[in-house]
Amino acid sequence: MPYDTVNPATGQVDYRLELMDAAAVEQRLAASAQAFPAWAQTPLAQRGALLRQVGAQLRARREDIQRLMTAEMGKLRNEALAEIDKCADACDYYAEHAADYLREQPIATDAQRSYVRYEPLGCVLAVMPWNFPLWQVFRFLAPALMAGNVALLKHASNVPRCADAIHAALAAAGVFDVLHIDNDQAAAVLRDARIAAVTLTGSERAGRSIAANAGDQLKKCVMELGGSDAFVVLDDADLDTTVAAAVKSRFDNAGQTCIAAKRFVVVAAIADEFVRRFVAAAAERRLGDPQDAATTLAPMARQDLRDELHKQVQASIAKGATPLLGCAPDTATHAGYPASILDHVVPGMPAYDEELFGPVAAILRVADEAEAVRVANDTSFGLGGSVWSADRARGERVARQLQCGAAFVNAIVKSDVRLPFGGIKRSGFGRELAEHGIHEFMNIKSVYVG
Repeated sequence: MPYDTVNPATGQVDYRLELMDAAAVEQRLAASAQAFPAWAQTPLAQRGALLRQVGAQLRARREDIQRLMTAEMGKLRNEALAEIDKCADACDYYAEHAADYLREQPIATDAQRSYVRYEPLGCVLAVMPWNFPLWQVFRFLAPALMAGNVALLKHASNVPRCADAIHAALAAAGVFDVLHIDNDQAAAVLRDARIAAVTLTGSERAGRSIAANAGDQLKKCVMELGGSDAFVVLDDADLDTTVAAAVKSRFDNAGQTCIAAKRFVVVAAIADEFVRRFVAAAAERRLGDPQDAATTLAPMARQDLRDELHKQVQASIAKGATPLLGCAPDTATHAGYPASILDHVVPGMPAYDEELFGPVAAILRVADEAEAVRVANDTSFGLGGSVWSADRARGERVARQLQCGAAFVNAIVKSDVRLPFGGIKRSGFGRELAEHGIHEFMNIKSVYVG
């Protein structure tokens, strides 16, 4: 069955994707299996040279690629360009640092010699989402290739040309390919003996399915799933800085970010003033054409996602949440939803209990610091969280108490190639990026010479 990719701003069908048949999938599986032994033995310097070439190609084609991103999933032009640059930088980073991360580690034992060495696993299947159509791929792909693995990508069906743009940068090397397949086909690929491991970034439902399949096959997997990050505002926070960060963290990428601030946990003493300023600043976000420099809020990626978000908003209002801004679909754009804020959000509302994957902020008012920590941790997710306080030591103390994979103080939660990235609880397991990410898809082998 073909898939139509619909422009989120205009509603027009821009591209029709034809799924690969079994023969095409088999050809790519066989080619990957054939490429792995030679790539695993390729010197690190040569692998690094390839990654630097890929980074250079991304920079050279950034305008063409950003237009694909905007057309397929609605990202603002400046956000798309920043994402492309971040991918190129990640290629350079691993080209520079992989030798240090993969160096054999001597261990003192009673042997004549013992050490730990790192060996690639083989072909890694990546199942990736649409919200960061390049970065989600490269934060796995750059370290995986430098480690000596080869890779196959099953991308989201609404960003096929973004997937092809990544492939174009690597096609000559023969160590990466794209599978335009549906979920049933992807499950069959994962069961294939030539697939050594799988990584997924996506919804909890998708993660459960892929992880169960991988577990049944006893294959290594990394799961980066949803998040409902707390943005904790203590009573001594600098509101000028905090409000600006709150708007950026919630509404960039149309709020469709796993590590976006979603629950704004605000201490009562400062809550009214924070909310007043937050509403005023968020109201300045302008929804429109993603290619227009005047647009500061992108449309959502698909109309069905917009409609699902609105159902969560309506259900929260029906249970007592107070709508302060927006909270109704935009009629001028196909999949637009305005910057929206719900106040007085409490347990039992979707805005409290579920992830709101779009431009809707939930205000959770608390009495004091202790309650702020309790409410911040009162979630089934555990991806990221941030704390805002004029006292850095106090902020760090609170950040240490947050149950999540990344806790930031007076800074927006973001992925950084130099830091490990991943979550706990229902936000998944395993780590991407930094040294930890390159080791995820390696055989960490102990060698003992008696």
